[in-house]
Amino acid sequence: MTKSLLITISLLLIALFASSQNSVSISGTVKDVKGEILPGAGIYLSGYKIAAVSDNSGKFTLANLKPGNYDVLIQMMGYLPFSKNVIISDKSVVLEATLHESVTQLKEVVINIDPNRQKYIELFKDRFIGKTPNAEKCKILNPEVLITEYDKARRILKVTADEFLIVENQALGYRIKYLLKYFENDFNSNIIFFSGLPHFEELDGSKSKKKKWLKNREIAYAGSTQHFFKSLYNNKTKEEGFIIYKLREVENKNRLADKLIDYKIKLFTSQSRTAFLTDSSNDSLIYWQRKKNEPKTVQVLNRTEVLTDTLVKTIYKDLKTINYNDALYIMFTKERETKLYTSTSGHTVGRPVDIPNYQISVMTMIDGPANFYEVGAVQDPKSLLYSGFWGYEKVADMVPLDFIPSQKSE
Repeated sequence: MTKSLLITISLLLIALFASSQNSVSISGTVKDVKGEILPGAGIYLSGYKIAAVSDNSGKFTLANLKPGNYDVLIQMMGYLPFSKNVIISDKSVVLEATLHESVTQLKEVVINIDPNRQKYIELFKDRFIGKTPNAEKCKILNPEVLITEYDKARRILKVTADEFLIVENQALGYRIKYLLKYFENDFNSNIIFFSGLPHFEELDGSKSKKKKWLKNREIAYAGSTQHFFKSLYNNKTKEEGFIIYKLREVENKNRLADKLIDYKIKLFTSQSRTAFLTDSSNDSLIYWQRKKNEPKTVQVLNRTEVLTDTLVKTIYKDLKTINYNDALYIMFTKERETKLYTSTSGHTVGRPVDIPNYQISVMTMIDGPANFYEVGAVQDPKSLLYSGFWGYEKVADMVPLDFIPSQKSE
């Protein structure tokens, strides 16, 4: 054996050893509350396509994982879904999962007594699946698992589920098992928050259909929050096509004082109740009512680019953090907003006249700081509020966290 061949083999062995050292696993046993083992349970990683099935001993292994933060999901017929957050670094993790039996009779009664349920389900679909072109090819296969609750006084719609919600996305070629943690639509503020644990499965399809799905996935990923945070983690936002500005909210100095506005409205309202109402009085009331509706604050765009090394901090291993006051105005320059989006979505944000119709999103910090991972996932979805293009895209445009875009040039 030659010296060069020995060196080559040694290098391959070293690389193999290093790879195995960087690879960790999550394993465990699935049981019921009585301690009986449960073979045949489905085990999934939230956000990924990785899955396993518990064997005859109730055991499972999710192998070849990188160090990081994972949500393990377990599903079995007749039992409530199980979820467990697991953080792994340089050592594999073993866990025990205890499943509780599902009670379906009570849920069926609740569904039947709410006459507005179907209306709430349709509202949920629009705000959860979205209204993008991809959303038209999505279908919730088991809407019966959804539990709706509407607070009339506060005008808030809440939706939960005690089973996996199954969404079939024929636009991207995925079947999504979604464990809905919460959904809340505040109709007063028009703010929607939802969070959950999705698992992706590939749909069967012809070669041509799979090719089309791949193209659609590339488009869905490009410019998404997942793409943004992944590039932000790697300090490559500019290279990936993102430009970040700050959007500051300041006092509207053109707006008159509330005290004066209220006085004028009261004055002309009282005049309108008399028998001597004139056109000028009516015009004056309309004028002051319009003044009342003027915003108390206006947004000012600071077009000095935000540098990622000033925005991002590394406090914990494998986790990065952002915290800021003014909203971030984020442009994705490699894709343009469509006519459908600008004309019908209701999500568009203002832009200076010299900026092309790039996809623009606004990201507001609600409860900072916000932590995020290398794969592009945010630790607490409620820490940030998205508007603009990111407010428009929802579940219909999601791809797995392990989706790898092609390396072709734009």
